[in-house]
Amino acid sequence: MNHYEEARKKLLALLLAMAMACSLLTGCGGSSDSGSGDSSEASTQTEFDIVGGQSALSPGYDDNEVLNELQENVGITINWETMTSDTLGEQVNIRIAGDSLPDAFMGVGFSNYDLSNYGADGTFIDLTPYINEETMPNLTAILEEYPEIRSAITMSDGCIYGLPAAEQMGTAGIGADEDYSIYSIPQYSMINKAWLDYLGLEVPTTLDELHDCLVAFAENDMSATYYGNDAGTTIPMSTGFDQWCWGQNIFYAGFGFTNWTNDICNDLQLDSTGTVSFACVTDAYRECLTYFHEWYAEGLMDVEMFSQSDTQLIAKCQQGYVGVSTWWYIEELMGDYADDYVFLPILEGPDGTYNVTLRTGGATNSGNLNITSACENPEALLAFFDQWYDGEVVMQLQYGPIGTYFTEQDEDGMWVSISEEESQELYGKGAGELKSYYEVYGPKLILSEYYSEYFYMEDRAIERLTDLYEYWMPFVSDTSAYPLDCVYTSEELETIDLYKTDFQDAVAEQEALWLKDGGPTDEEWEAYLNKLEGSCGMNELLEVYQAAYDRYVEAAE
Repeated sequence: MNHYEEARKKLLALLLAMAMACSLLTGCGGSSDSGSGDSSEASTQTEFDIVGGQSALSPGYDDNEVLNELQENVGITINWETMTSDTLGEQVNIRIAGDSLPDAFMGVGFSNYDLSNYGADGTFIDLTPYINEETMPNLTAILEEYPEIRSAITMSDGCIYGLPAAEQMGTAGIGADEDYSIYSIPQYSMINKAWLDYLGLEVPTTLDELHDCLVAFAENDMSATYYGNDAGTTIPMSTGFDQWCWGQNIFYAGFGFTNWTNDICNDLQLDSTGTVSFACVTDAYRECLTYFHEWYAEGLMDVEMFSQSDTQLIAKCQQGYVGVSTWWYIEELMGDYADDYVFLPILEGPDGTYNVTLRTGGATNSGNLNITSACENPEALLAFFDQWYDGEVVMQLQYGPIGTYFTEQDEDGMWVSISEEESQELYGKGAGELKSYYEVYGPKLILSEYYSEYFYMEDRAIERLTDLYEYWMPFVSDTSAYPLDCVYTSEELETIDLYKTDFQDAVAEQEALWLKDGGPTDEEWEAYLNKLEGSCGMNELLEVYQAAYDRYVEAAE
């Protein structure tokens, strides 16, 4: 009997026991007022409303065969109200502010900060009493084997307000000696080598060399010259501004840092000594902005970089306009022109140095399934979600059902996914698009051993991890990264709430202005530092992040 069938039988037995308990209470006239309604109602609720996120390519979850079977297994019905990320946040805020709560939120991605606040005010309930062998046997077994996961989802008040989710996809999965998360370096920079070859130029290894290549792209109008586009369409370099996988930040490595956008706080860094700091107040940061302003002033950087969307960037790249950019994969960004591009190395700065600051990745979070105070029967709903913590189930929630995405098992019992050619022939879409169509957002915990027990890592992930390990990591001198799953006290959360947004906004606004307009002068730099330390609470934030990290290390030890 596999884990899935065993869990299914336990869950059916649980629901039968619950039903018997209800009948006994009714027959004896027993009742208990818990403050949230009549207990007989609480024990018999089988229909639930869930608000959550979905992929842009998803048709919604009403007809999802995997989810429907899981509901049938435990005898419940779920009314799904799902939407894409562009509207999800606003709708969640409306529901919470208007006290119009569903039974649960799924796939929202609440931060630890949100969880602590919504737990303290009673919006989310504590799930600790329900995480046991009777209600959630699968999850309980995982938490016993991996106590660090329980630690990561337990807030500073000792409560668990959401179920764990993580995708442990790292370089260990491709046989590497060291395990680095696939998210460690989000931006892969690339250059049009066909243009370089046409101009007789080598792939640059320094920022100054890249500058000269960009000048050559512009002066020779390579978009028109090489691809036959309209005159003047060449954009030497285009990115977003401080964006996750498509920003300009990778090019700052030539000054010793990369100020990735960060789920904790932008520009936050951790070094090998365990010391927390902000990159945006260093002399290297100031020199960096002064240097790149010259590129912007020369027209080498896209004037729309500060305002364009990722869709607009993709459109420019896939029309053959752009010489240099950044993205998760070359193929996704460059489309039909992908074969003309190669990775840029991490470029040396003016003084010959470089360093890539790693980004936190692969952390466990508990913001993707959160049960609200409106739910009358958490046990039944959690029995449904406990099935998600079976390896064979979660692989289908991540990629698609057996018989569709997973076509057969090999001699080792591993599920084999559909090929690109088969997917196009059977469904009229690529394997990646098919995955996005069936993917369910929510509390999916994909443990690293699943890639050797249940299903293989997808080819694109293997390719990216191989590139990460073999091409990019050698440029990293310090592999420290501030952990995403640090837990904060209520007082620390108040400090973060008071200062974080103002601090990030002030830094981003000034960075953009200096890149566009030049600077900073000594007077501007001094005023900037004073503002960050004064009204923006930089020192207070550093104190909070340092204390939380120190506790994290102590708990791990």
